[in-house]
Amino acid sequence: MRINNFLVDRRSMRDYRIKGLDPEVLDNIRKLLKELENEFKDGTFEFRLYENGQLIFNGLEGIAGYSGVMIESPHYIALDLKKNDDRTNIYSAYYMEKLVTKLIELDLATCWITVNDVDVNLKKELFGESTNQINFILAFGYPKRNNPFSKTPFSERIGVEEMVYYKEIGQHITLEYLEQIGLADTFYYLRFAPSIKNLQPWRFIVTDDKVHLLIKCDEGNNPSLVDAGIAMYYFEELQALQGTKNNWSLLEGDFTEGGIKYKYIAEYQL
Repeated sequence: MRINNFLVDRRSMRDYRIKGLDPEVLDNIRKLLKELENEFKDGTFEFRLYENGQLIFNGLEGIAGYSGVMIESPHYIALDLKKNDDRTNIYSAYYMEKLVTKLIELDLATCWITVNDVDVNLKKELFGESTNQINFILAFGYPKRNNPFSKTPFSERIGVEEMVYYKEIGQHITLEYLEQIGLADTFYYLRFAPSIKNLQPWRFIVTDDKVHLLIKCDEGNNPSLVDAGIAMYYFEELQALQGTKNNWSLLEGDFTEGGIKYKYIAEYQL
């Protein structure tokens, strides 16, 4: 699966067949979850697979969901944070989205569901007393057959010129320069990465040898670290598609420009 084509066509599925996955498939998914946890060696988050999706759905219906509507699926995967720091929040989202790509390769559909506002006691009742902090779960399963006459909603995407700057926020960068340093295709396809409420808060500052990832904060001056992790994952995968296999290094700091607060997230060496 080419990650650029995947990004353009990526859709969250809201309608699933009730039929659960075969036990062998679920066993393979458990192995995949463990592999992803082991790949991130900090051990500060854990994937939890819940086979009985009906139990989770019944407990969260009317309380949580995608844009306020709970998604019914045969199975769910919870993302349980054992530590609530920036690094854990960023990389747990990174690996959750990596999991999405792996599940779609198995011809399964997925949908992120926000549960951070659900009562803690209810979450422990649904996900287990031993859980720590669960802000997101992933619905997954076999998708229902699409109506061939239905139209997929179109999500407006910001342009590269609104997302990428040269040396500082607001400084225009040319397509010719991005092509020269091998980043034109990466940023073109990165625009299609998913983000919470489709706010697309990523901003990039490019210099001659580095790329800095920043997150545009919301009205409460809070950065979406989940969106940061997702952007980092797809940027690395898109660069790998062109033969560059570097990794991000996390940064700290923030600044305000034009009344908008930005948080530094990470640095990528070109």
